Amino acid sequence: MIWKPNVTVAAVIERDGKFLLVEEETESGLAFNQPAGHLEVGESLLDAVVRETMEETAYPFRPTALVGIYQWRHPVKDLTYLRFAFSGELQGEALPRALDEGIVAARWLTLAEIAAVSDRHRSPLVQRCCDDWLSGRRYPLELLVHWL
Repeated sequence: MIWKPNVTVAAVIERDGKFLLVEEETESGLAFNQPAGHLEVGESLLDAVVRETMEETAYPFRPTALVGIYQWRHPVKDLTYLRFAFSGELQGEALPRALDEGIVAARWLTLAEIAAVSDRHRSPLVQRCCDDWLSGRRYPLELLVHWL
């Protein structure tokens, strides 16, 4: 049997001391996450994070650095996620468009506010990605090679 992880991307976006998160409906109730989602067939990691950020927040996003690559196994489901987290810049304000199904709202939260809702994080990667960004982790996008 061949095992494959679920490849996901996430955007770690900070502005004026607040991080852009999404509040979303999950099987366990409302949860907070970075704008994030699954890599689609034929899509580069960079295209995926731009698409997911737009779909979940309505903000145009330009990735400028890789924050980290994270492997996380869900404690209940038999699923492992391989997350590529990117930092970058918003290209203007949110556009007037509907958000992805299941997304309640895009929210700007301080690190203290994020910590205060830790019981509602989609995964431990939410806090870890913020912490890594704050510690200055930024790797050049040239690390990634896409042959599509």
